[in-house]
Amino acid sequence: MKEIVDQIKQRLRDQKIDVSDEDIESRLKKLIVDFRVPEGEARRSVLNYFLKEHGIMPAARASSEKVKVADIKEAGRWVDLEIRVLDLWEPTSGSVSQTGLVGDGTGSLKFVKWTKSELPDLELGKSYILRRVVTDEFQGRFSVKLNKTSQIQPLDCDIAIGSVASEFSGALVDLQKGSGLIKRCPVCKRSLAKGVCTEHGKVEGTYDLRIKAVLDDGRRVQDVLINRETTERLVDITLEQAKQMAMEALDHEVVRSMIEGRMMGRYYTVTGPRVDRYLLVESINEMPAVSVAQVEELLASQEVA
Repeated sequence: MKEIVDQIKQRLRDQKIDVSDEDIESRLKKLIVDFRVPEGEARRSVLNYFLKEHGIMPAARASSEKVKVADIKEAGRWVDLEIRVLDLWEPTSGSVSQTGLVGDGTGSLKFVKWTKSELPDLELGKSYILRRVVTDEFQGRFSVKLNKTSQIQPLDCDIAIGSVASEFSGALVDLQKGSGLIKRCPVCKRSLAKGVCTEHGKVEGTYDLRIKAVLDDGRRVQDVLINRETTERLVDITLEQAKQMAMEALDHEVVRSMIEGRMMGRYYTVTGPRVDRYLLVESINEMPAVSVAQVEELLASQEVA
């Protein structure tokens, strides 16, 4: 931080402008820490602010470039994207107002909208152009961040979605919290916690059915998300039947317990796009259980080896 402050202060001194280190550092921290603006952009923004304050016209603002999802291959880049919202997830931090999955015809990636950006929420299934979003990367996976300099513009058309499917086979070893019958916010489509949306407060939610599970192939695990339509087919229950079951038991958890009883320990092969730690299931097929004869054959082959 001190190095950036010194660079800005020297540029200001070249223009015969005297600004305290504290004032420069305060503005830098707000951009870098609060809004997660890349250091280079934050440096430029703070410098231009003080130049304008002293009547000097700053350099023209760098423009963002319109790209496709597949074109994002580096962090710290300002881009415009035409996307459709594919999924919305519950934020795990108060600094994040919305997070989820967006995509276009070339693929999909995670988005994060910071709370302090004060931008409107994206709606599930809707298409938008996101202007001046910042690319980011973690463990080889790219994402985009929406901050106070970003813009969200709804589109009248639906953006076509493309994806590269992944496949995973393993035993279902955990049915996670948030599976079964849930309620979503009618505005932003987030799942509700005790009838409360983290963004819109207490609301009259709409019912949905989903599965959040973990598959294990003996070497690694894979988190999977299964939507309503696939869940209904998989466990042979409709959303209306699940609502009736919960109403009779006076407990939504009865649906999750039913799904757990039918799926836990069974082997499945799933396919779909992988985003962050989740595989978004587009198809799922149950695999035959391993027989005693297969186990004995495997043990015998190990003894021979």
